Amino acid sequence: MVIGVLVALGLWAVGDLKINLATLVDSARNAVDFAGRMFPLDFPPVGELLALSGTTLAIVVSATVLSVLISVPLAVLAAANTTPGAAARPVARGLIVLARAVPDVVLAIVFFRVFGLGAITGVLAMGLHSVGMVGKLYADAIEQIDEGPRLAVRATGAGRLQELLVGVLPQVAPAFVATALHRLDINLRISVVLGFVGVNGLGYAIATALQRLDYRRGMAMALLVLLLCVLVELLSGSIRRALLRGGSDPAPSAGRGHIRPDWTAARIRRTGYLALTAVAVLASVWAADLSPGRFFGALGHLGQTAALFWPPDTGGMLATLLADLLVTIKIALAATVLGAALALPIGALAARNVAPNLRVARAFRVLIVLVRGVPELVLAIVFVVITGLGAVAGTLALCVGAIGLLGKLVADSLEEVDPGVEAATAATGATRWQVLFAATVPQAAPAFVAHVLYQLDVNIRSATLLGIVGAGGIGFDLLSASRILEFGTVTTVLLMVFGTVLLVELLALWLRRVVR
Repeated sequence: MVIGVLVALGLWAVGDLKINLATLVDSARNAVDFAGRMFPLDFPPVGELLALSGTTLAIVVSATVLSVLISVPLAVLAAANTTPGAAARPVARGLIVLARAVPDVVLAIVFFRVFGLGAITGVLAMGLHSVGMVGKLYADAIEQIDEGPRLAVRATGAGRLQELLVGVLPQVAPAFVATALHRLDINLRISVVLGFVGVNGLGYAIATALQRLDYRRGMAMALLVLLLCVLVELLSGSIRRALLRGGSDPAPSAGRGHIRPDWTAARIRRTGYLALTAVAVLASVWAADLSPGRFFGALGHLGQTAALFWPPDTGGMLATLLADLLVTIKIALAATVLGAALALPIGALAARNVAPNLRVARAFRVLIVLVRGVPELVLAIVFVVITGLGAVAGTLALCVGAIGLLGKLVADSLEEVDPGVEAATAATGATRWQVLFAATVPQAAPAFVAHVLYQLDVNIRSATLLGIVGAGGIGFDLLSASRILEFGTVTTVLLMVFGTVLLVELLALWLRRVVR
């Protein structure tokens, strides 16, 4: 019933925002005009492109590593089956939701005032915000483990840390690695958003070009971000398959009183990817010039900066803020319903254990990568030009973006189900469709619910940011308050968004338990 109500609200939002075929047809001429203003693309010199790309990748990799380091302990505290006490779980969940509710743009504004210009601002803003997604998905993965191995380890008298390392970590390693790699390419697209508030790299170059209405240069740089996203996806896919799906090594050989695994081609390949990952992380930290001295030296200004955001203030526009928040929620609901309707079948066809053959799975994986590679802020700008200012542009941008995010999560969830259940069902003579609905979908159902509701709160936050470029909602109020230094109003907007996201989070936790 609850899921039905959410779907009904989403369909109501679609109708209320007047998103229909007639609206798209009326905007067709604007789309043609925009294409004329965008082509031919204008790329900067190769040297400048390489420098901008290197800066962006260094910030993105460093931020992703920071988010993983923070998320792992938070996820252990937030998961119901590993939390050390009843009080630790809600605190950890609250921190994860808070990280997800505070937009990275706002974090960047705060850190600019503390650390000034530089990569450290982008790394901290992007890394702390990423904890909202990484920590949540890590906690969900821990809650979905098979308790048998963990209980067996506990029965041997192992301590809590040994129990986590031996009974939990091996089971969640595939999901942990997949989430980290997925967050890497999400952060690559987020770097475009941070470029609008001054974080250097490709995002700043795109923002500068679009602000002067130079669509040829701006879209050329956006295409470069798309190509980088594709390259990162191909590399991360190779790493994920080598580390997680390389199959088991042959039986280990004994020698000198101990057992050691053979150096097979698969093990050499996995070790090579681990070494490559370590080198990339070290190179990124060096290239981003993350100085510990500068970080700790500037921390003294953090309290003074934080004081600017308290107490909350409405600026005499509470009614406007509430109305714009309602628009933001409607945009998120409509985009989630439309996006899920497209992403669920596309994600299923991208899963190798569901698609009719490997070629189909690869084709839909490529489609997901291409869609996910386009930053949502760039999509919003394009739709604003085509459909005009307002909620329609924001909804269409988030709907397209959902194909990339939700489609990938659905495909990964389907591929990570227990193949033994599928094989057992097929052994009874079941058809492909019967295996899908009797063995594959039931295993992935809790993850589906979690992913769709996660997409909803992602859309709430994204809709807030898209308001910056005129795509409707409360984001315009947030940006305006930041620009005129009304930080109390910024806090009020953040609290409103945080409360909304928290309600969605609580609903997601309850629904996951019911579906499971």
